[in-house]
Amino acid sequence: MAMEIERKFLVVGDDFRRQAYASDRIKQGYICSGHGRTVRVRLRGDRGYLTIKGPSPDGGLSRYEFEKEISREEAEQLFMLCEPGVIDKTRYLVKSPDGRHTFEVDEFYGNNEGLIMAEVELGAADETFEKPDFIGQEVTGDRRYYNSHLRLNPYKMW
Repeated sequence: MAMEIERKFLVVGDDFRRQAYASDRIKQGYICSGHGRTVRVRLRGDRGYLTIKGPSPDGGLSRYEFEKEISREEAEQLFMLCEPGVIDKTRYLVKSPDGRHTFEVDEFYGNNEGLIMAEVELGAADETFEKPDFIGQEVTGDRRYYNSHLRLNPYKMW
């Protein structure tokens, strides 16, 4: 099991699209979620993934994560077991200005339309990184911005 360390930010403007070097449509659902733990199924392009995440010991900055690639067919079958609410988004990959980090920018659709967030994975909680110009307010640890929360409490309802 690996430790995932990431920081999340709101995105300002749409300059990230011009800077993106890749993008994929993502559909994800949750087989179970609660008490800071989630079991997620995801389709990203033609690839499926099953991900288990543990609770965060430090206010949302890090958490345990296990991810396994599965077939598209397996992912489609697992979607039938998911709790209500599906996350639909496009993920854009953008390099930091110094090229050392990749920002994953998620543009949400459906009931979360209008929400655009970026996250950057780090090797350590105190690792420094250069922010692209489209990075706005930090929302690391704000549960409202967790995908598992957005499926039940969509952005359009805030």
